[in-house]
Formats: sequence, C-alpha cells, structure tokens
Amino acid sequence: MVAITLFGLLFLFLLVGIPIAVSLGLSTTITMLLFTDQPTLVIAQKMFTSIDKFALMAIPLFVLAGNFLSQGGAAERIIRFAKAVVGHLPGGLPMSAIFACIIFAAVSGSSPATVAAIGSIMIGAIQEAGYSPKFSVGSIVCAGSLGILIPPSIVLIVYGVTVDQSIGKLFMAGFVPGVFLGTMLMVVTYIAARRAGFKKEKRAPFSEIWKSFKEASWGLFVIVIVIGGIYGGIFTPTEAAAVSAVYGFFVVKFIYKDLKWKMIPRVIMTSAATSAMILFIIANAMLFAYFLTIQQIPQALAQWIIDMNFNKVVFLIFVNILLLIGGNFMEPSSLIMIVAPLIYPAAVKLGIDPIHLGVIITVNMEIGMLTPPVGLNLFVASGISGMNLQDVIRASMPWFFALLIGLLIITYIPQISLFLPNLIYR
Repeated sequence: MVAITLFGLLFLFLLVGIPIAVSLGLSTTITMLLFTDQPTLVIAQKMFTSIDKFALMAIPLFVLAGNFLSQGGAAERIIRFAKAVVGHLPGGLPMSAIFACIIFAAVSGSSPATVAAIGSIMIGAIQEAGYSPKFSVGSIVCAGSLGILIPPSIVLIVYGVTVDQSIGKLFMAGFVPGVFLGTMLMVVTYIAARRAGFKKEKRAPFSEIWKSFKEASWGLFVIVIVIGGIYGGIFTPTEAAAVSAVYGFFVVKFIYKDLKWKMIPRVIMTSAATSAMILFIIANAMLFAYFLTIQQIPQALAQWIIDMNFNKVVFLIFVNILLLIGGNFMEPSSLIMIVAPLIYPAAVKLGIDPIHLGVIITVNMEIGMLTPPVGLNLFVASGISGMNLQDVIRASMPWFFALLIGLLIITYIPQISLFLPNLIYR
C-alpha cells in the first residue's frame, strides 16, 4: 500500500504538470506523514545532507567549465580540426560535425550544449555543401547526445552518488562506449552520403591538420587535464572539475580572447541556475530514495525478480524498456535517481557489474534526449535550425536507430564498458 501511494502520488503530480523535483519531494512527504511516525524534521535533514557530498561539488564546476568553453571559440576550432581529419570522406562535412560533437562532448559534458555549440555553426555549413536540411540536423542532434556519456559526465556523477560507485571508474567506463556510439553514427552518415551520391573530396594536407590541431589544442587539453589528472592520481574528479573550470576561463579569456569581461557575470549566473536546478532535483530525489530504502521497496523488488527466475538477459531487457519509456517523460538526473535505487539491488544479485549498469542507464538517457515530449536535444536543434519539431524527429531517425542498436550491443557486451576501468583499477 505504501509503494502504491508513493508512486501513485508521484505520477499524479507529474500528470498535472508539477515540476519533477517538487513532485518527488511532495509525494514522499505526504506518504511519510500518512504511513510512518518519522518526524517532519527528518525531511529537511535528508534533503540537506543528501547534497552535502564532496562528489556533488563537481557538478556546478563542470557546468561552469562547459559554459566558459561554449561561450568562447573552442567549438569553432574543434570543428576546423574535425573537418581537416575526416572532411575528405563521402559525407565528410556531417561526419566532421559528428566528430566535433564527440570531442566537444568530452570538453563540455553537456548534451544540449554540444548540440547548440556545434549545430549553430555546422547545420548551415552542411546545407550549403548540398546536403538536405534533414541530413544536417539529424546527424548533429543525435551526436550531441554523447555529451552525457563521454567524460566528464554530470549524469554519471549523479548515478555514482546515488548508488555509491566510483566516479573515476564510471568516467573511464563511459569513454569507449561514447567513442563506439560516435563511430556508429559516422558509419551511418558515410553510408547515407554514399547512397545520396556524395563523392570523396580532396584530403587536407598534414600541415592543415597540424595547424587546426594546434589551434584547437588549448580547448582539447581540458580532456587531458580531467582524464589524465584523475587517473594519474593527481586529483579527485571534484578537484578535476575545479581545475577544468579555472582552465576553461583562462583559455577563452587569455588564449582565445573570445570572452569579454562583461560576459562573465552572465556565464556564472547561467551556470549557477543550471546547477541549482540539478541539485534541487537531487535533494528531492535522494529524499525519495531514502524513503524507498527504509520501506525496503528496492529489496522487495529485487527478491521478486529473483523469485521469478529472471536471468540477466531478461532483466536487462526490462531495464532498457523501463528507461526508454521513462526517458520520454523525465529529465535524465531525475529518472536515474528514481530508477537506480530500485534496480540496483536486483542487478547486483544477478551478477551485473554496477559500473556496466551505470553505462547502460546513461546510454538510455542519451536516447531519452531524442524522444518527445522532454527530449531537450530536439528542441535545441529545432530552435537553431528553424525546423519544426516533427521534422527534427523524422530527420533523426536513421541515427536514432543506430543508437538503439548500439545500446543493445553495449548492454550485452559488458567489456565495451569495463575494459578500461578493469585495466586501470586492477
């Protein structure tokens, strides 16, 4: 009865349009008051202590670093480098946009920011080269979703904090699947371009590749700082976030000189607003997870799954379907903090690696960024391209199905996710 009331109230509040964070907190508070003798002070304490975690400090700092680099000219320089590397292939221009999305995702850690930064420059350029508007928009809107998988990833931080897993291992686990999915998107682009009759163009000379790399290297070096610093034992993921924020400011202000002093307050305020939204969701979601735990709902669900004799294959199909449906309606961080505590105990009992589970969940969240009504990437792409939402959805279909196939491969071949973490954390 407790579980029915809790989830019933949550879905009712979501149905009437109450924001997800408020819905989580309100449904938990009402259910606690109805069915337990917990003092109301516990509610405030749990919401406060849930965000009083060192690892969560990385979120506003990575957001700030991504916003600094998005405001500067890092995206343009990364695009020039990507065009020099793959621009000569059939479909080279949209492929270079995808390649740029992969790189910028690792710099910014944000899916919508990747779509906005790369798409605002490349969508028009791809169309000018003779490609259809759908071709240009579809490739970029899907490639931008890699921003929440390739480290640094806010979504992976949220998952790690929720189920108490190593952020460093999760970052390393997201790297190979992110590159793998990006490669799949580029293959789809190559095949579609060949069928459309686009031919190879002249290969850029090495001198041009080297020049474009040098111009982009200041922005690209943030990846080395974050990944190298964490796995070299120099600093923690949170400290890496702080260093990347300072470095991002230094690069766009003093190296690229694209950031004016008057722009800095706006960047900081935008970052603060985004971070506050994420942390407010986390505080309410952690209260929700706490109530689930004291009522032993996840343990009961795990035992039911064991009693039903579900194997790994069936369980992972169930998880993917649940997350794909949920991703249609909820923002990634919120959905993770609701679903992860429920499925985590069952996954552990079935022998599924928690790090692999985190990657599976994050890839599902990527796909959720491409599905209405909440798919934020669709709205960003629609805004910068001028296409209506229905056309953007149709344009993304070839690359969307490639991501679905990639999800299945990553789900059932765990070594794609676990190879690097197992290599480094032996």
